[in-house]
Amino acid sequence: MRTYFRILAFARPLRNFLPRYVILAILGVIFGIFNFTLLIPLLNIIFGTVTQPEVLTEPVFDWSLNWIKDYFNYHFLHIFSTYGQAAALKFVCAIVVVSFFFSNVFRYWSQRVLTGMRTLVVKKIRQALFDHLIKLNVRYFHGQRKGDLISVLSNDVTEIENSVVSSIQVIFREPLLLIGYVVLLFMISVKLTLFSFLVLPVSALIISAISRKLKRDSKKGQTLLGNILSVIEESITGIRIIKAFNAQEHTRRKFEVQNHGYRQILKKIWNRKELASPLSEFLGVTMIVGIILYGGMLVIAGQSELSGSAFITYIILYSQLLVPAKAITGTVTNIQRGLAAADRVFAILEAENPIRQPENAVPLPDFKESIEFRNVSFRYGQEAVLKNINLTIKKGQMVALVGPSGSGKSTLADLLPRFLDPTEGDVLIDGISLRKANIYDIRQLMGIVTQESILFNDSIAANIAFGVDNPSPEAVAEAARIANADGFISQLEDGYDTSIGDRGGRLSGGQRQRISIARAVFKNPPILILDEATSALDTESEKQVQDALTHLMEHRTSLVIAHRLSTIQHADHIVLLQEGEIVEQGTHLELMSKGGAYHRLITLQQL
Repeated sequence: MRTYFRILAFARPLRNFLPRYVILAILGVIFGIFNFTLLIPLLNIIFGTVTQPEVLTEPVFDWSLNWIKDYFNYHFLHIFSTYGQAAALKFVCAIVVVSFFFSNVFRYWSQRVLTGMRTLVVKKIRQALFDHLIKLNVRYFHGQRKGDLISVLSNDVTEIENSVVSSIQVIFREPLLLIGYVVLLFMISVKLTLFSFLVLPVSALIISAISRKLKRDSKKGQTLLGNILSVIEESITGIRIIKAFNAQEHTRRKFEVQNHGYRQILKKIWNRKELASPLSEFLGVTMIVGIILYGGMLVIAGQSELSGSAFITYIILYSQLLVPAKAITGTVTNIQRGLAAADRVFAILEAENPIRQPENAVPLPDFKESIEFRNVSFRYGQEAVLKNINLTIKKGQMVALVGPSGSGKSTLADLLPRFLDPTEGDVLIDGISLRKANIYDIRQLMGIVTQESILFNDSIAANIAFGVDNPSPEAVAEAARIANADGFISQLEDGYDTSIGDRGGRLSGGQRQRISIARAVFKNPPILILDEATSALDTESEKQVQDALTHLMEHRTSLVIAHRLSTIQHADHIVLLQEGEIVEQGTHLELMSKGGAYHRLITLQQL
């Protein structure tokens, strides 16, 4: 139940909704239970067993159930003795109608309050989950499958809504009904009620065993659903490769295995869930039959304090006891499914982000002098990726990072916008450690263009001005012109309002890359990070993109990761990395004249 109340307390709406809901629910329960107390006088009228009291006086008011009972009996017997049996029947029927009316009115308004609370809890859980996800370190996503994350945000939160949050009504209202019915049962007959409760522990143990297994199966089911979504996402993303390698059947079988596994576990979950309700109903009916047998024998033998009408009312009231009991039983099994989903949600919410905003963060409004990597080392677990890197980049310089794959180039670049923190050493901008600087300020100084053009399913203008509300159309067009993108954009039917589709699928590779460059131009940052920005392009597209990059890098400090000679030969400083270490650095001509590792790398490229 700890996880259950964590969910409810998560968005902290209870203080606003719960008092209103409890008051309305209590009123609804009171009127609902009162309806059943009217059965005894109704049956007495019908069977002609109403007795005339010797003294008929109006009871003095006090806060007790006996006063309500005596007050009703006073008016009921007064009408019966004055106006007769038919008038008394009409009186009781009128009170039943009024009581049912108020019971349903309060139940409706309590549901309205509950709906507001339910939707708010779910909204805030999903919002907090998304907020936390986008704050997490970039490396966190490298160890996660997108299908699992999507499954948590959609299916797991929906499961919480359908099971845990929707159970609020049962958790708060049904126990009130249960208590009210039990109190009435004890008031009618203590002996019968104590007898009826002998079977309850057995029922509770059986339902508890089912619930534990249900939660275990639900966790497996949510994991398998994440696998299914991962296969779907990978298949849609890689559909060209799937077709090119004639792997449709292989992919289909892979999906079928996951789909079949999910079906099997889902079948077990639903079978156990559906078992709880009929099982509790069977146990309840067995108890009712036992009570009828036991109590009926007492009435027949004249050993019971109950009249026939009171005994019938007791049986009817006890049968109603099964309704909230059955609802609570069904809810307990539902909650187990929701708690399994909640465990996955809280696993994400509790994931720590090692990249945190420092207390009393130092503002970094501008870049004035230099970037320094001072004795920087970085490890992934036990694997050393960077080893004792010392590098200074002066303002206005273009520094190129070259080296074989896995040499640590991208990791070094990721330290600059503080996607990662060095394991040892420090990275400084204008002498200020990035660990002490404001993260927003750090990233505001930088523009990034990567090998893969990351675009969003929106208009061209929205992608160029990404992150800016109501951008100037003139500024967007100017950024596109500098990025050599204005020509092809103007030829599109809707121009800058053209939707580019998922991941920019309606554009060519070169066009997507120029939009990415235009996005960096629009931001107008003093520092640029270019990660293999032209490596995936054909010769013609590369020339257009390279021209755009040349315009982009003018009067800016640039850190460029590249292999191609055309990209790096004009760099002010070239750094050659191997196995996480700087083995050579200098200008292109200086490094070529040495005839070392850089010379061999360029020679191989020109073959």
